Amino acid sequence: MEKRSTEELIPELYDTILRLKTREDCAAFFADLCTYKEVEQMAQRLAAAKLLLAGKTYLQVIDSVEISSATLSRVSRAVQFGDGYARVLGPEMERPADWSSFPEEA
Repeated sequence: MEKRSTEELIPELYDTILRLKTREDCAAFFADLCTYKEVEQMAQRLAAAKLLLAGKTYLQVIDSVEISSATLSRVSRAVQFGDGYARVLGPEMERPADWSSFPEEA
């Protein structure tokens, strides 16, 4: 059997996730795929992204979500420069127009 590349496997993962229909399906799938800690960390990143998009500072996010400052920094970069969070969270969580005022410090 020929070894498959990551470039082939990742889209297959995305397609599989897109087939999940209910919260129960998602919970069962991610319980099989990931450790509880991995799922917990993804949930924390999503919560942190929502708070950042709502204009909260790093300190406010850290007070609200159990997340390290290093992970929060990565989430912040994704919120600022990526488009995945914006696509998923929708227009109600739009990025501020002026990122020069992005609240990194309290």
